[in-house]
Amino acid sequence: MANVRDLKKDINYVLGDIIEAAYVWEYAHTGKDTKKTEAIVDEAINTFDELIAKVNEKKVENKKAHFKAINAELETKGHALIEKINALN
Repeated sequence: MANVRDLKKDINYVLGDIIEAAYVWEYAHTGKDTKKTEAIVDEAINTFDELIAKVNEKKVENKKAHFKAINAELETKGHALIEKINALN
């Protein structure tokens, strides 16, 4: 079950880094409105909750395919959040 543990760590690290990047942007741009970065942080937290809930599902027929799908979803949602941070101005 090391794969589950590694997947949980990946989810935590990726979304944690995205939240950190949002806060770094806020710190670097102190005079700007923070509503957009707050929305990004909220979205990252919601994504974390959704993905962890999916990882913890017990009644899954094909676990390997299930975890691959979660990993792919993490990648796509992570890229989307990073694009939102890069689009901040």
